[in-house]
Amino acid sequence: MAFPERFSNLPDYAFPRLRKLLDGRAPGGEVIQMTIGEPRHAQPGFVGRILQENLAGFGVYPPNDGTPELLAAISAWVKRRYGVTLTEDRLMVLNGTREGLFNACIALCPEQKRGQKPVVLMPNPFYQVYAVAALTVGAEPVYVPATAASGHLPDYASLSPDVLDRVTVAYICSPANPQGAVASREYWRDLLTLAERHDFQIFADECYSEIWRAAPPPGILEVAAEMGADPERVVAFHSLSKRSNLPGLRSGFVAAGPQSMLRLRQLRAFAGAPLPLPLQKVAEAAWADEDHVTQSRALYQEKFALADQIFGGMQGWQNPEGGFFLWLPVDDGEAATIKLWDETGVKVLPGGYLSRDAGGTNPGKGYIRVALVAPKDETERGLTRLRKCLYG
Repeated sequence: MAFPERFSNLPDYAFPRLRKLLDGRAPGGEVIQMTIGEPRHAQPGFVGRILQENLAGFGVYPPNDGTPELLAAISAWVKRRYGVTLTEDRLMVLNGTREGLFNACIALCPEQKRGQKPVVLMPNPFYQVYAVAALTVGAEPVYVPATAASGHLPDYASLSPDVLDRVTVAYICSPANPQGAVASREYWRDLLTLAERHDFQIFADECYSEIWRAAPPPGILEVAAEMGADPERVVAFHSLSKRSNLPGLRSGFVAAGPQSMLRLRQLRAFAGAPLPLPLQKVAEAAWADEDHVTQSRALYQEKFALADQIFGGMQGWQNPEGGFFLWLPVDDGEAATIKLWDETGVKVLPGGYLSRDAGGTNPGKGYIRVALVAPKDETERGLTRLRKCLYG
């Protein structure tokens, strides 16, 4: 039986690769998981009550695009957070933003551009769904280094005009996963100008937008509104997974221009997985409440400060501006991961598993990604062991 070849050059997903790397190796101490970005702070207190009050909703098919009440709550949050008014026909509820990041490429990336194969840009390292989405639509994924030299954000303007003229979609994550770099207003303005010049869309993955150290990261929606940019240039994605410590709720949203949203909703009508009504009620309450977000962010800021204490003065140390990962330099990510596991029981993720070889190099190979999602005392034990084991 023949199968498509377009995914044949993809390695295994990061976490199966990690399991293979450490398979059969005994941990050298108490196991401390610092790999997956699964928030472990307390859920909002209203979750159980709202679910209980709305159990009957599991007995009916939910609306595909989101209930009017949930869309109104999202619209109100966008207004509070970014000062931008979006009508509900420019919003759609997602069953987790990974669904949206993937399906938006199917709905919006044309088969050709100027008679040539389209290009989809993405930072390198990156969230792996970007590459799979590009390959699914038959586009050429172009991996653009997001290294210390570029402020850990991709410099898309450095690409040749021939490549840029074939671009249909440019993915960008801010705060970045894994490095925690934040796109400034100037960065967003430059990217929007580039998109207008070369006629492509920006898919802005802003799932970590509410976890920051000093100031709320600027968002593409507000910068686009300030510039008066074509609303069709921007497709923005947000999630409750990180913001509200609800990864299992699988709830997020996408915001887009009117024509883009028509296509997104049309695809979802045939192929989407709408969020059950009781979960939409929880999401409605979560977007309307900021207290639990503020409390959770304060806990992350304590762990950022802890990391500064433990790694401060170490060559190459840089605490992230946002998100909840540390991106730590090492000689070799796989070797460091094995050493750390064998000697301490701390489990981290090799940075090369989040990157692709491009131009003969893998920009993540000399890093490990460390998730600061555990309680503060467990995080302190893990980071202290890590520092002693890998850096002395």
